[in-house]
Amino acid sequence: MIKKILVIHGPNLNLLGEREPGVYGSAGIDVLNHNIIDRAKENGLECEIFQSNHEGAIIDKLHTARTSFDGVIINAGAYTHYSYAIRDAIAAIKIPVIEVHISNIDAREEFRSKSVIAPVCRGSICGFGFMSYYLAVQAMAEL
Repeated sequence: MIKKILVIHGPNLNLLGEREPGVYGSAGIDVLNHNIIDRAKENGLECEIFQSNHEGAIIDKLHTARTSFDGVIINAGAYTHYSYAIRDAIAAIKIPVIEVHISNIDAREEFRSKSVIAPVCRGSICGFGFMSYYLAVQAMAEL
């Protein structure tokens, strides 16, 4: 049976390539998504990708994932630092969730260094650009 994973991009990730290219790079979200899907296939995974700027939509997608997917990779964007609602949704779904970030959140502004979702995730990968997602795909394949 092929494992199905869900990748969730949170707020402002739809602006990759335009928003702070010095931090997030110059490639857009379409390039990232194409590469994630390729990496998933290479690792024997089926992959769906979802992006939303809305906290409730992310929570609803996490709830749906509990019965439709074998795992989730999430970049919750700024919600990482204060969304206890997303944290609680991750804790509730009982499938592995891997937190990812393109930049090294510990090397940025002080408010970005605290992740409220990390304690309920299987693991966290940050600071490797788009490679953070690819490493998470590989990890998900091996779980």
